[in-house]
Amino acid sequence: MAAYVIVDTKLHNAEAYEEYKAKARPIIESFEGIYRARGGKLEILEDDLWKPSRLVVIEFPSMERALACMRSPEYLKVKPIRLANAKATVVVVEGM
Repeated sequence: MAAYVIVDTKLHNAEAYEEYKAKARPIIESFEGIYRARGGKLEILEDDLWKPSRLVVIEFPSMERALACMRSPEYLKVKPIRLANAKATVVVVEGM
């Protein structure tokens, strides 16, 4: 069953964040991750609980594969670039 990594990111250094994007993408793709949305146009229809700013949605073939990617040594090496240049909420949810 597919799983989705959903990331809401608030950038505070967009220029430096480009390095993270360039390094993270091949790692995510090596774990069979497919970007379904990456910071595109966003329209909030209701905002009682969550006020997203920049969303990324990545599809993986399974929850196990998604978690393996996000916990991999390769990803953990580039994660500090994201942490230094943005705040984020990251969730993994099983799909249908």
